Amino acid sequence: MRRALAAIVACLLAASLCADDDAPGTASSAASSGPQVGDCVIFREGGAGRLLTAPTYWLKGSIAALSRQRRQLDRCPHIGKPASAFTPADQARLAAAMPCVEQPSASALATPPREVEVTRVQVAVADWETPWSHQHGTTGWLFRGRFLEQTLAKGALIDMDAAWLERCEAGR
Repeated sequence: MRRALAAIVACLLAASLCADDDAPGTASSAASSGPQVGDCVIFREGGAGRLLTAPTYWLKGSIAALSRQRRQLDRCPHIGKPASAFTPADQARLAAAMPCVEQPSASALATPPREVEVTRVQVAVADWETPWSHQHGTTGWLFRGRFLEQTLAKGALIDMDAAWLERCEAGR
């Protein structure tokens, strides 16, 4: 579970770095306004390691629809096994609970759960690269031509949290 959370945090950091690199003008003003319908987006997974890096797997598409939701920030589900042993159903259960907190702090126990705003997007799948065996990569959200429990197909719509995505150029 920590690997999945680390992958999400890495995606968020990469997205913020990409937004900082934009040239001033209309491109940066569009980036600051958040995701828009038609934006090219990519979900990346893997790439861990400093000396020998693991392969990076990805899902690329464009935003077909977006919505904002209010969700209660709860504790992450306890799966009871290491992240490397998660099944696709375990991964989907964790993804459905996000955003969530791993371990509530002592002060958080005294305060009631709070609501957060989450931007959900429907991504029209254009292309992908996923591992096909455990020798190619660990079982993550992308595995054997699937994203979580949904089979990938060109044009298929996948609902996900916008925070998991990075912007990309449509031609690449």
